[in-house]
Amino acid sequence: MTGRLTLICCGSTNANRRGAFPRDEPLEPAAFAQAQKLAGKLPRADRIWHGPGLRAAQTAAALGLKGTAAASLRDQDFGSWAGRRLAELDPAELAAWVSDPAAAPHGGESPDDLRRRVSGFLEENLDLSGHTLAITHASVIRAAVCEVLGAQTSAFWRVDVEPLSLTRLTSDGRRWALRIAVSL
Repeated sequence: MTGRLTLICCGSTNANRRGAFPRDEPLEPAAFAQAQKLAGKLPRADRIWHGPGLRAAQTAAALGLKGTAAASLRDQDFGSWAGRRLAELDPAELAAWVSDPAAAPHGGESPDDLRRRVSGFLEENLDLSGHTLAITHASVIRAAVCEVLGAQTSAFWRVDVEPLSLTRLTSDGRRWALRIAVSL
């Protein structure tokens, strides 16, 4: 049994442009238009899921996809940092968060917490056959890549995920693998 999971990163929002931690906010008009250009170019899917937030739902809609919201695909909880720019944060708290995967000085989800959640999602879906499209957030995709590669969570910060990019994972029913150079 083989399964494919294509993770599609949400389109960009005002927070991306401002260098701020995201809230549940809408896509920028340009991101919506970019996603619409990709509609019809995605591979056929047996199931479609998206994060429960506005960005993920709007990205799915712009891509012409009707999916089911999945709580496991929600963005990382940035706690009191949501909506704030990096320059507004306490530098010591930010340094602790970036250097310690267990730290959550904002009161939200640490990278370790996020990875555990994403690991559970991957484990629950390890034996799904066919192709699944999942519209989610850069942080979720970073955590999935770390998990699949068996990398330490500290590698989370070395995974750069572009808005509207695709990340393909494949499963043989026993483990996930990262497939590189997936083209549309």
